[in-house]
Amino acid sequence: MSVTLQVRAPFSGWSSALAEIPDEVFARAMLGEGAAIDPTGNELRAPCDGELISVAAARHAVAVRAPCGAEILVHVGVDTVALAGEGFTLHARTGEQVKAGDLLMSFDLDLLANRARSLVSPVIVTNGERFSVARLRIDRAVASGDVLFELEPVGVVDASSRTAALAAISESVIVRHAHGIHARPAALIARLAKTLPELEIRAHGRTADPRSTMALMSLGVRGGDELIIVGFSAEAARSVAEIAALIRGLEPGAPAPRAAAVPTVPNPSPANPRRPRGIVASRGFAVGRAQLLDDEPEVEERGRGVAAESAALELARNSVRKRLEERARNADGLVRELMAAHIELLDDPQLLETARRGLLAGASAGFAWRASLAESAQALAATGDERLRERAADLTDLTRQVLRALAGEGAESAAIAPGSILIARDLTPSRLIDDATRLGGIALMASGPTSHVAILAATLGVPMLVGVGEALRAVVPGTEVILDAEAGTLAVAPDAVELAAARARSADERTQAARAAGQAQQPCRLASGERIEVFANLAGSAADTRFAVAQGAEGCGLLRTEFLFLDRRTAPDEAEQRRCYQDISDALGARPLVIRTLDVGGDKPIPYLPLPPEENPALGLRGVRTSLWRPELLDVQLRALLAVRPAVRILLPMITDSAEIALVGRRLDEWCRAAGVARPQLGAMIETPAAAMLADQIARAVDFVSIGSNDLAQYGLAMDRGHAELAARIDGLHPAVLRLIAATTRGAAVHDRPVAVCGGLASDPQAVPLLLGLGVTELSVVPSFIPRLKALIRGLRLEDCRALARRALDLATAAEVRALVQEEMP
Repeated sequence: MSVTLQVRAPFSGWSSALAEIPDEVFARAMLGEGAAIDPTGNELRAPCDGELISVAAARHAVAVRAPCGAEILVHVGVDTVALAGEGFTLHARTGEQVKAGDLLMSFDLDLLANRARSLVSPVIVTNGERFSVARLRIDRAVASGDVLFELEPVGVVDASSRTAALAAISESVIVRHAHGIHARPAALIARLAKTLPELEIRAHGRTADPRSTMALMSLGVRGGDELIIVGFSAEAARSVAEIAALIRGLEPGAPAPRAAAVPTVPNPSPANPRRPRGIVASRGFAVGRAQLLDDEPEVEERGRGVAAESAALELARNSVRKRLEERARNADGLVRELMAAHIELLDDPQLLETARRGLLAGASAGFAWRASLAESAQALAATGDERLRERAADLTDLTRQVLRALAGEGAESAAIAPGSILIARDLTPSRLIDDATRLGGIALMASGPTSHVAILAATLGVPMLVGVGEALRAVVPGTEVILDAEAGTLAVAPDAVELAAARARSADERTQAARAAGQAQQPCRLASGERIEVFANLAGSAADTRFAVAQGAEGCGLLRTEFLFLDRRTAPDEAEQRRCYQDISDALGARPLVIRTLDVGGDKPIPYLPLPPEENPALGLRGVRTSLWRPELLDVQLRALLAVRPAVRILLPMITDSAEIALVGRRLDEWCRAAGVARPQLGAMIETPAAAMLADQIARAVDFVSIGSNDLAQYGLAMDRGHAELAARIDGLHPAVLRLIAATTRGAAVHDRPVAVCGGLASDPQAVPLLLGLGVTELSVVPSFIPRLKALIRGLRLEDCRALARRALDLATAAEVRALVQEEMP
């Protein structure tokens, strides 16, 4: 065969086979064949002439497409995506034409050596169906620019070329979703595609089956990217158009909601490995012995034959599906949603097809299943998108569940000792659900504060740090550790004095928690006597509502109705909405119920409501603007709300000025007259600086206002909550945000309107005295935080809170505000 391309070493170092890389996906060439280099230089240069087609968001990987069509990926080190770009400097942009040897990137070799799992870097061809690797130069020192290997054509037309000849219809779409095709948009597309004839989606020179969530996410499509939807018959035109309309309707995503907003803690390389820092995912404090988690069953690589291994895999998947369905039936809220997502992935066509190819190659059922999910997880990580990287944990969870089913019912993992601090690289949601009642706390090397397991830990009240890093590898099982998921630290093997103090603090906090729980049902008042209402934020079922009431909720301050509208092909009708709202009202009894009208946008696209393309959707059709754009959906919701007994309070999201309230108010009055009922209380959410500045005018038009502190901080500081480098800097205690809250309470006071906070700031203990001092009289939080919040409020005096708030408004930064609160009210 003739040589098609010489691929050159992108940096100097020692070359080796891919098998030397300490990562199964690269070592087994799941992403492509090639070679590895342990770099000695700090510059990455182009391995060939061509176009720079991809730069990972974390800047740790680049891909070049040569004129012959070969796509060469250079991935610097292993697990370097977790550095989120730290230590990498780009010198070229996606789309540029480059020559072999051009400087593409430089990196801090010392930083990577200390922070990455390994520096050994794969250089691979990712479209190996068209090219084979020949004449590898490995097990030797190479200089940057030396030929590393050669590529030869394999004589097989690639899938995209073959299907292009057959394609009868295609349509190009620019993805306007700011975060591209990540988990939720991919799931929506896959759900629709499963009902349509065979289609194909192409992007970045690669193709994907749109019925597979994993395949779609693995394309790495971002906002502004172009993709092409292809059908293979004249009858496919309608199907292509449906998928295109859905993609055009996707709005930009926001990060997954957390059960409670907590300040993120930077995770620098720790100077003291016995004091690693992490990101607070679930607040709390715990002392216990470290228990390391590694319970994935061993699997044999070779199988007993395709028929036997296929049957075993099918049986194991059925067993897992049955267990997931049983859990879903007996669970509420988030747990039920997670189980549904896992069932969907269990039958994902791409995952199954990859596993079947492994079985045909002679692998065992366990080995083929694990390899298939590992390949998809690695593809998600390679996109550099933090949300997609965290979604890979769901694949790890499914891997573990199926492998345990293959090993038999007796293959249970080692029991968790009560009160243990679980140490692991990552943790699956199913494992947390199994062990939550026994755990003292959790510290993870990886994961993130928006992952499913983080949200679940906060819901279950298990203290957890994530992103602690490689320092956890040095923790010896059985070592005493102190997990401070308030300050974001883990103390390993503390001395006797520190350990005694921590145990005393832990015992004191348990006593306080028990006392708070015992008093949670009592009305909440400040030490100075003023009444403060403590409500619950809800987003789901009557069972979730009953749990909130049991925690001491005095009502629901925010019922998010989006849960009824998402992940379905058609909108819920009036009867379905009325039944759901009434069930929640019945669970609350006579307690107040504030229901927010449909708030779509961000990470909540709706397939039956395709929004028009926008240059900046975050500033476009969101909240009440969408309801006024499509008033038929609003009318159905208003009629359903008016039928609930006792009467609910209606809250309008993303209000800008009183004119929007007047428009909704007129429609509400019409339906009240038609139903013969009195107009219910109407409220407005203050989520934009404009609304805060016009709070006096808005308060005149409504009965109450509620501050959405998450969006108010985002818009007030002009920082996207979904931006990987800015999200950690968004702090609702920034003086600018506090001044917007102060403007809101002053404006509302002109008309004697109550002010609530239903955003994450209400769950931040350092924020509570400031909010009360600024004039907030109602806080609505996640149910599990209610007893603690009530106990905190009962220890405060209003005059002290007002004095503290006055001082905070004159400070310059959020850090200064937090230091002030810590000093005055530790």
